[in-house]
Amino acid sequence: MSTTPQTTVTLESRFARELEELSVPWRADDVADPRLLVLNEPLAAELGLDPEWLRSPEGARLLVGNLVPAGAMPVAQAYSGHQFGSFSPRLGDGRALLLGEVVDAEDHRWDLHLKGSGRTPFARGGDGLAAVGPMLREYVVSEAMHALGVPTTRSLAVVATGRQVRRESLLPGAVLARVASSHLRVGSFQYARATGDLDLLRRLADHAVSRHHPQAAEAEHPYLALFEAVVAAQASLVARWMLLGFVHGVMNTDNTTISGETIDYGPCAFLDVFDPSAVFSSIDHGGRYAYRNQPVAAQWNLARLAEALLPLLDEDQDRAVSLAEGALEAFPRQYSAAWSAGMRSKLGLPGDLDDEVAATLVDDVLVLLQQNHVDWTSFFRALGGTARTGAHAARDLVLDLPAFDAWAERWRAAGPDPDVMDRVNPAYISRNHLVEEALASAVDGDLDPLGRLLEAVTSPYEERPGLERYAAGPPDDFGAYTTYCGT
Repeated sequence: MSTTPQTTVTLESRFARELEELSVPWRADDVADPRLLVLNEPLAAELGLDPEWLRSPEGARLLVGNLVPAGAMPVAQAYSGHQFGSFSPRLGDGRALLLGEVVDAEDHRWDLHLKGSGRTPFARGGDGLAAVGPMLREYVVSEAMHALGVPTTRSLAVVATGRQVRRESLLPGAVLARVASSHLRVGSFQYARATGDLDLLRRLADHAVSRHHPQAAEAEHPYLALFEAVVAAQASLVARWMLLGFVHGVMNTDNTTISGETIDYGPCAFLDVFDPSAVFSSIDHGGRYAYRNQPVAAQWNLARLAEALLPLLDEDQDRAVSLAEGALEAFPRQYSAAWSAGMRSKLGLPGDLDDEVAATLVDDVLVLLQQNHVDWTSFFRALGGTARTGAHAARDLVLDLPAFDAWAERWRAAGPDPDVMDRVNPAYISRNHLVEEALASAVDGDLDPLGRLLEAVTSPYEERPGLERYAAGPPDDFGAYTTYCGT
């Protein structure tokens, strides 16, 4: 394995050096002949990385972890997690590595992180590998989410390893290189708290404040301010998911970030027809992370963060609990405010419209969509055309026309703004059937469908001729959709 430095790549290792108790130094499995499948050139340029060099054989070796720049310290991160409500004290990166941190031209720090790079001490019986399909899924959906304005980890590249991965069948292997403002999670704090090392917990909190919520350092109670900032970030994030019809699928505490970024695109999906009970994950048998349950799940996860932080909030246990509960009580209000504001925008409602009138319009349209099994994304995009020209595309999606007409009369009377609507209601999302089509072709060696899908979803609000099929709902024979974790 080479450790030859490359002048085009410099990686720092602040996390590994400041919080060595929360990681294990490790190296990626050797890949004999890495082959770049897809590279996010705009992201590379934002990070100050040379796309041309990343496309070279040496660049591919960096992207699978086989070329480590001098001074970098790759580590597998340690964390705990509640998985579907059950606590696992030692999870960690079983098939992932933090290569290091890139500092961009604006002095922002970004993790460069690999998934599928081989077994680590946290593998728990897994093979540490990943298949091409799931890694390309994360690439497509994370970049679509970024284009939709959702805070998210991003995908820099997917590199084929030439190695077969055994799942239900043998599949071609790949490594995903992804970027995040950090990979700190609720589970990171749970792990630190479980060690009983108060100094470690404090250093982790200080690291999180410095990296994500620096304003908390100036507060009278910095660690309480940190918790309040994470609560606010998660309330905003989950509201964005809900407004777009996104179902994460595996909202465990190890997938709840301190930064407020979306992480882990395994069993995720977007709603087609509006169904609050929608579940797409093959392992979510009880619907714990169903679409409508996501705000409740997020608040539950934040309660687990509060428990981990209690020793830092106050030496008196009762006082610490009281402070944590007070901060956590802000979540429903913050989520509701973000959701309500977002729905007003989706309907183009003017800012001076009475709140009760707006809330009734929102509630009634949700009932209409659910009862008529209406496509979530198509309806709101088409409704902008109704506001602009009176077009019938939105009406044509509804079976109960008298109910739609009655609602639409009240809505039009409010004076909706179609320009506002078009800015928040996407024409293109990474629709489930299109993702599956692109992944199946990619696994067979044809990346063209993937490229065309990326072209659509990375400019989601701009309708373009020739992309009509990317705005359409699934074909009638698509059927029920099930997603998997990819491990």
